[in-house]
Amino acid sequence: MKSLFEEDSRAEVLRRIAGLTPQSARLWGRMTVGQMVAHCSDQLRLSLGDLGSGPARGPMRFPPLRRLILHRLPWPKGRAQAPPELFTTAPASLDGDREALGVLIERFGRATPEGAWPHHPKFGNLSGRDWGVLGYRHLDHHLRQFGQ
Repeated sequence: MKSLFEEDSRAEVLRRIAGLTPQSARLWGRMTVGQMVAHCSDQLRLSLGDLGSGPARGPMRFPPLRRLILHRLPWPKGRAQAPPELFTTAPASLDGDREALGVLIERFGRATPEGAWPHHPKFGNLSGRDWGVLGYRHLDHHLRQFGQ
C-alpha cells in the first residue's frame, strides 16, 4: 500500500495536483476542484495536528473495520460523509491552494511514522503508518475524482 511517507508516492501526488486546473471537472460528488484541494489540505492539517477534532464515533473506529477501510477495501465514489473538521478551509485561488497543499504534503513526508499521532474523528487512534496510507489514499481518491 502506498504511503505519503514514501518519496515516490509524494512525487506522484504532487505531479497529479499540478495537473489540476480551474476547468478540471468532477467525475462524481459535489465538490468543485477548489473545494477538493482545500478539503485535502484540511485532512493533512488534521493528520499533522494543526486541526483538532472531536471524539471518534461510529463503527469505523473499531480496529478490524478500520484496517479493512484504510488498507484493503476500495473507497466508494460520492457516498462517504467526511467529518466536518475536513471542511474547515474555504478555497481561495487554485494556484495558491495547490501550493499550500504541496507544502503540507512535503511537511507530512518530513514527519516520522513512529511516535504519537492525532486521532481521527471517524477512525479514532491511528498510527503514523495508518496516517501515511490514509493520506495517500485520500489524495488518490480525490485526484481520481477530478481525472488526475
